[in-house]
Amino acid sequence: MSDVSFTTRFLRADDLDAVVAIDQKVLGSSRRQYYETKFEKLFGTPDYLPVSFAAETEDGKLIGFVMAELYIGQYGISQEGATLDTIGVDPDYQKLGVGQTLINELLDHLRQLGVQKINTLVNWDDYQMIRFFSTNQFAPSRTINLEREL
Repeated sequence: MSDVSFTTRFLRADDLDAVVAIDQKVLGSSRRQYYETKFEKLFGTPDYLPVSFAAETEDGKLIGFVMAELYIGQYGISQEGATLDTIGVDPDYQKLGVGQTLINELLDHLRQLGVQKINTLVNWDDYQMIRFFSTNQFAPSRTINLEREL
């Protein structure tokens, strides 16, 4: 598949099954509970502000998604920011510009909301994702993520 026509739109609550299916196709295992929790957080609150997008083909098939969260003044950071926490593109539609289009749509929307910075986390050895984000002008931040096993 070398050329595909698709559009982007805000992610909807009824996209849950398609998002889980794409994620399972990418990772090889289901994270349904993770997405049920994310969708409840996204769509189950009265002050929901959409900052997550979907890509779909002309016939309505979901082929990709990006999910973000807004934060304002958290962690001692005074500027408005966002976290891109989940992105997925159906493997049959990867390397066709779907992920980049989703990122661009998200960034344009966040700018309109006054967001000044977006962060994401990538596994240190996930070279494909590091390359994807680097291509989309993400760079290492001045802060580092620390963790401790308990």
